[in-house]
Amino acid sequence: MLIPFIRTIISYVLVVVAVRIMGKRQVGQLEPTELVITLMISDLATIPLGHVSIPLLHGVIPILTLVIAEALLSFFDLKSRTFRKLMSGTPVVIIKGGKVDEKELKKLRLNFDDLMEMLRMQGNTDITDIEYAILETSGNLSVVLKKTPLVEKENYKGLPFMFVCDGKISKKALELYEKNEDWLYKRLNGKSISDIMYAGVNETGKFYLQMREKQ
Repeated sequence: MLIPFIRTIISYVLVVVAVRIMGKRQVGQLEPTELVITLMISDLATIPLGHVSIPLLHGVIPILTLVIAEALLSFFDLKSRTFRKLMSGTPVVIIKGGKVDEKELKKLRLNFDDLMEMLRMQGNTDITDIEYAILETSGNLSVVLKKTPLVEKENYKGLPFMFVCDGKISKKALELYEKNEDWLYKRLNGKSISDIMYAGVNETGKFYLQMREKQ
């Protein structure tokens, strides 16, 4: 009886440490890679517990391997926006100006009933009251209502857009903002794209940027 007890405690502590290393997000906020690794860790941890004949290391080593893999993925995720987009995707605007973007719904393999359910869960039943609805990479739906104080401001321009992130231009953001790269370069006043941490516009259309720290 003592051996299963000790094995259970060791497995429990290991899984808790692994989850702590991965971060503090809730299950509904996990990125696809994080969710997969979390599920695999929970599954691997139960193998040595259900079969005492299996050495505990057969569960410990795979778990440690997954934790290291997650740490490496997080590192590359921070360093490369392209890698981040490849692994986690990008937020998608599925409602704009009270109108549903059917093309984006099809790409996301969402039907109208799914969308309405997500809206109702946030207390929104009328699509025409919604200025923007964005499906985040975590799967959560962010909603900006037309009747909020933000939208009622006379100088309201729309969603904030990030045109440069981690030294890379987002052509999609420029397209949505109905501007081109020539417009962006003029706003940057000769600054090198690779030297910029981020640059974009806020809800009022004000342009802002932050340069990278010198190494």
